[in-house]
Amino acid sequence: MTCEDVRAMLDAYVDGELDLVHSIEVQKHLESCGACSITVDNHQALRRAIQSGSLYYQAPPMKRLVPAATNLRRTYSMVAVAASLLIAGFFVGRLQPRQRNSAQEILDSHLRSLMPGHLADVQSTDQHTVKPWFNGKLNFSPPVSDFAPQGFPLTGGRVDSIDGHEVAALIYRRGLHVINAYVWPSAGARDTAIDKTALQGYNVMHWKRAGLEWWLISDLNVTELASLAALLRGATP
Repeated sequence: MTCEDVRAMLDAYVDGELDLVHSIEVQKHLESCGACSITVDNHQALRRAIQSGSLYYQAPPMKRLVPAATNLRRTYSMVAVAASLLIAGFFVGRLQPRQRNSAQEILDSHLRSLMPGHLADVQSTDQHTVKPWFNGKLNFSPPVSDFAPQGFPLTGGRVDSIDGHEVAALIYRRGLHVINAYVWPSAGARDTAIDKTALQGYNVMHWKRAGLEWWLISDLNVTELASLAALLRGATP
């Protein structure tokens, strides 16, 4: 048997896959051929290294997977609890009456009023005409003032609904800007300072005084709108 023959069967010989006859022939050749013997030794060393696990990925023992499985179960439990709370909160929210943000309702009402024919139920620059018009339409008498000398003429009024309240809406103007002033009773509420905020490009102001709650809204700049708010607040008895 030649070296070439041995090299052709070397892998099978090292892995013990040769039949008995060929194994004996290879063994006899190796006894007389140092080069082939070295090659076989190298193959066997590589085979032992592979089988020893140094070149293999060793999966962790099963006992090492137990904490991970425990953590996974704990995670699933936490997710299940969170989901249960979320569902419960959803149904509780459905059962409770929904209260819309008053500022958003003020904005919605203001935008509706800007549609043609929706701004005023009574159109007049005379406060002595506008104030009596509310008689019988509301369960309170709103204070009505004209501030034309200060640059905020009264132009009319209407009855509206805000946050479940029937309210008086007084309409003022500043140049081309429409201003809605909403007022309704707030018995027992303490007086508050004027609170200013902006909502979707509109300036909104809110305060309470003398048992009345006021909201003011317009696209007028905040400084000029605050001047009207101060006038209304000061005019409230």
